[in-house]
Amino acid sequence: MDMAGTKGNRKFILIALLPILLLFGVFAFLPIGWSLGLSVFQYNPLSSSALFVGADNYIRMLGDAVFLKSLWVTFRFVTIAVLVNILITLLISVAIQRVRVRWLRDLFRTVFFLPTIAPLAGTAIVWSTMFNYNNGLFNMLLAKVHIAPIQWLSDPHYALYSVIMMTLWADIGYNIVLFMAGLDSIPDMYYEAAILDGANRWHSFRHVTLPLLRRTLLFVSVTTVVSYFQAFPQFQIMTKGEPFNETRVLALHIYDQAFSNSNMGYASAMATVFLMIILLVTLLQLKWGRTQWEY
Repeated sequence: MDMAGTKGNRKFILIALLPILLLFGVFAFLPIGWSLGLSVFQYNPLSSSALFVGADNYIRMLGDAVFLKSLWVTFRFVTIAVLVNILITLLISVAIQRVRVRWLRDLFRTVFFLPTIAPLAGTAIVWSTMFNYNNGLFNMLLAKVHIAPIQWLSDPHYALYSVIMMTLWADIGYNIVLFMAGLDSIPDMYYEAAILDGANRWHSFRHVTLPLLRRTLLFVSVTTVVSYFQAFPQFQIMTKGEPFNETRVLALHIYDQAFSNSNMGYASAMATVFLMIILLVTLLQLKWGRTQWEY
């Protein structure tokens, strides 16, 4: 009876998971496989034929200055945005956690989370208006303190940082909620023990909060890195990769090659390399961030 019951449970689980697995296969694994196949062809979607070129598309990347520049811009964007995001969201979460009035704490959490609800494309349009040179909000504020206006999205020194500002504003609410959930899960007895040992707030944060928050930190860092690697709408809408490709991230470059230049084979090869990079970075994060903390 036990064996029959176990087999019945396994069959039920497989049947229940089958629709999800089918959807995942059709919309995840199938496109990846199709992209891998296209990466060894010189393929134009407007043409009825495709020329097999083997590894030529991959070799071409090594001499493509725009591809190499976009790869550098992508890593630069991800590094700066992720570090600033985690630092800001962690500090805000700890600050909100110290608010003892429950409704006020919930209000702060809601206010910070609201920007994540707005569509990213719409947010990018609004921020583009705010960055406008002639009558944008930021230059109006600079004029009030007698500072010369800045070409926020046209100056190569400011363009990438301007997009990072917009991305952080639109995205930090999600990680704040995650960090607050992680902080709520830490038992108070650890803080009480630290206080009895004479620890101040900084010591409690460093030796209690951070170690016990490592699993949340790992999850937040992995999801944020993957999300920022794939950042596309804000760059497409706000800068289109300009000026001088200083904001041309790899996702935007792949899009332009595929749909603007109709070079699907080369774009698929770049997408394959991009997938491998994200996979490698994620595996390294999981390896370095592994923790044995239990509480």
